[in-house]
Amino acid sequence: MTEVKIAFVGAGSVVFTQGLLADLFAFPELGHARIDLHDIDEERLATAEGAARHIAGERGAKPTITAHLDRRAALEGADFVVNTVQVGMNEATRTDFDVPARYGVRQTIGDTLGIGGIFRALRTFPVLRGLAEDMAELCPDALLLNYTNPMAMNVLYLSRIAPALRTTGLCHSVYWTMHDLSQLVGVPFEEVSYLAAGVNHQAWVLRFERDGRDLHPLLDAAIAEDPGLLRRVRVDMYRRLGHYPTETSEHSAEYVPWYLHHDTEIERLRLPVGAYLEIIEENTADYERTRRALLADAPLPVEGTMEYAPQVIHSVVTGTPRTIYGNVPNRGLIDNLPADSVVEVPCLVDALGVQPTRVGSLPPQCAVLNSAYVSVTDLVVRAATDGDPRHIRHAAMADPATAAALPVERIWDLCDDLVRAHRELLQPELREELGH
Repeated sequence: MTEVKIAFVGAGSVVFTQGLLADLFAFPELGHARIDLHDIDEERLATAEGAARHIAGERGAKPTITAHLDRRAALEGADFVVNTVQVGMNEATRTDFDVPARYGVRQTIGDTLGIGGIFRALRTFPVLRGLAEDMAELCPDALLLNYTNPMAMNVLYLSRIAPALRTTGLCHSVYWTMHDLSQLVGVPFEEVSYLAAGVNHQAWVLRFERDGRDLHPLLDAAIAEDPGLLRRVRVDMYRRLGHYPTETSEHSAEYVPWYLHHDTEIERLRLPVGAYLEIIEENTADYERTRRALLADAPLPVEGTMEYAPQVIHSVVTGTPRTIYGNVPNRGLIDNLPADSVVEVPCLVDALGVQPTRVGSLPPQCAVLNSAYVSVTDLVVRAATDGDPRHIRHAAMADPATAAALPVERIWDLCDDLVRAHRELLQPELREELGH
């Protein structure tokens, strides 16, 4: 590639965009890339552009940076598209928490599965359809690197409506889980070998080794020495299932029926109900600090984040081989999950692009939990692709945490209330309220 063009869709996620650009400009080979930023919020777009120019200067990079309110202008001729859109922003997220809370449904993060994940997906799908159509026309060979949650639902939707699109979903949960486990057992991360697989935010550590030696006994010893670790959901799941989940306890609690519905479990495992509402407030505060610093020409921190997208771009451009964890259509990668589901597996990345690794079968107890997850995901996507509002309710009925909290009539009532609240962001066929 003579000039690499990278389009950021949803660049108004300024703090996240900053981290990605800091990583990107750390590679000398990408210092002259063309960066096209797109967002529908003019103020946030201007802030993202200012931050991008500041980061480039701090890194000694000399990219071409442009900002576009028009998505098509940003996409034209792109080699890579990084998607970080959040449809409805904070107001929609609060609705995803507040309405279910009135029904007694507890959530911690609400961005992957559960009733919050379902409606976050449904309001994102129309934007993804438009993005896919634009890319098919303007940059059909580009790699689409998706960060927007719910990851599995979004990647599955794209794989069904635009199968020719080269889409990979990227998430840092496996990397940071293994980084933190390495610290816990006292082994430098650089000396650890590992294998994980499953679905996004519910993958499983299958191997954890140093020089061919299993590190799980050291992990077991560390847990035994710290009673506080026993008060974490994913440690509880690890002790019972035999495999450590690759996402935080706050996330992990939402994908199973055992924890959030029970006051005793919330206390025992110190579950922060509604935690994501605090996170979005922190993100808003971080954005405001960035905006004010740019307006005052004050220093901004330029910190790398070890995210995968810059590594993928660098590997494709330079041919440097790397292994990352990607979310891709299964197609035989994990034998005991549906072939048309989306799974998270190790992927080789080089000049040929992203090449997923076949894992084989998951441990059956892990596959059963993942199967429940992918069943909900499938129904949400079918609601959109079939234009069938009943499938929204079917997905909520099948969701483990929602089903544990509510009888079926209340699940349908809750879906009606959320359809009413998000109506303008949903595709027209899904705006119908169905009652009981």
